[in-house]
Amino acid sequence: MMTGIRLFTAGLLVVPALAGDPAGFALWRSAELKQREEALSKKVGPDHSARETLADYGDHRFRMLYRDGDGYPEQHDQVVDVVIVQSGEGTLLVGGKMINPKAASGAGEYIGTGIEGGERRPLGPGDVVHIPAKIPHSFLVPAGKHITYVLVKFPSR
Repeated sequence: MMTGIRLFTAGLLVVPALAGDPAGFALWRSAELKQREEALSKKVGPDHSARETLADYGDHRFRMLYRDGDGYPEQHDQVVDVVIVQSGEGTLLVGGKMINPKAASGAGEYIGTGIEGGERRPLGPGDVVHIPAKIPHSFLVPAGKHITYVLVKFPSR
């Protein structure tokens, strides 16, 4: 009888350890992000970037981007961006007024040819940035350099 109780108790302790992750849970380890960065660095397109979606949860998503040149200025009227710099260096041009905005992929999404005014913020590994909705922004990358970051996009409230 005592052996049965011990086996039952041991089973209670083991089952949660073997159970899957909770629905919606995700963990991207540093080593995995490094591998993804390496793969993205070989897929850079004419816009000086490569990207992949890490997870899409409907109302928010995680993306990873690799840039080896300046990005187009963009603005999202209903989306907040959170940027977590993984490697490299660059400058975030944020604020000001977008020049020649044109509708992009979705409602309230714009890409422009430049930003008039704005503030330049140097970025490096470990930096975390919150870009509110309706704020023009652009990533600038010095020649011969790159910046890799995880981008979390979620609706503004």
